[in-house]
Amino acid sequence: MIDMAVKKQSDIYNVIGKNIKKYRKRKGLKQRELAEALYLSDSFIAKLESITHQTISIDTLEDIAEVLDCDIRDFFDRDVMEDSKK
Repeated sequence: MIDMAVKKQSDIYNVIGKNIKKYRKRKGLKQRELAEALYLSDSFIAKLESITHQTISIDTLEDIAEVLDCDIRDFFDRDVMEDSKK
């Protein structure tokens, strides 16, 4: 039961990371530029966008959404996982 919960948690972070990367690229920003705009480290953004498990607060997600001109709910769109399989 615990393994399933950990997998679900890992999956949602993967979805969030892929969506952040999608919206960052749409905006034409490099990871470094997004990090600077948010006063975060480059490595934090890189880990967030990769499969490396990285926790993130709702406040930080809201800040990222604001910089990327999208809604925080967009980061939870699982369709990005289907797009990456194509």
